[in-house]
Amino acid sequence: MERHFETEMQALRNRLLGMGAMVEERMHGAVVALMERNAAAAEAIIAGDQEVNELQIEVDDRCLKLLALQQPMASDLRLITAAMKINADLERIGDQAVNIAENSLKLMNAAPLRPLIDLPRMAEIAEAMTRDSLDAFVRKDAALARSVLARDDEVDQLKDHIFRVLLTYMMADPGTIERALSLILVSRNLERIADHATNIAEDVIFVVLARDVRHGAAVPLE
Repeated sequence: MERHFETEMQALRNRLLGMGAMVEERMHGAVVALMERNAAAAEAIIAGDQEVNELQIEVDDRCLKLLALQQPMASDLRLITAAMKINADLERIGDQAVNIAENSLKLMNAAPLRPLIDLPRMAEIAEAMTRDSLDAFVRKDAALARSVLARDDEVDQLKDHIFRVLLTYMMADPGTIERALSLILVSRNLERIADHATNIAEDVIFVVLARDVRHGAAVPLE
């Protein structure tokens, strides 16, 4: 029975990491589609959302069966409950990638407003936060998870800067409003991706250290 439980737990980890790799790829692809003005790539991101949704349902089902049939305790229980939360955050990252792709399509037929300001930098940080939060989960690395939390403020600052710059454009020329709004929405999508990566990092700290650091609680040093 114990061997079967460990096999099921490893299968859960593998499927969760597979979902993580999938949404990382979608997120990166959506940003590239925006920067390269590639409509076909953006449409592919949108069309692939159902695959992410189906995998979310599968992972949740695995978690519920483990909870119902195995009655896990202590660290295993923390891992399973965290896996359900991480699964939800990954699905939402996939949704944000779709939103970026949809806004990219809106920009395809209009002249570029200007270079993409700090959006590429913002995307780079959000992608790294997502990747590192999942690596922290794999390695049970609370220090790496803490580093993800520390980067969230930089993403927020970049979002605010992008908004201020684009607001200036809209005030100076009403003809830029539609394009500027689409770029503002992309910055919000990236900020939400960083928030979801932060949630995952918080869950990793909970799994590894049995400490809840949500809502500004002190992050343990070890």
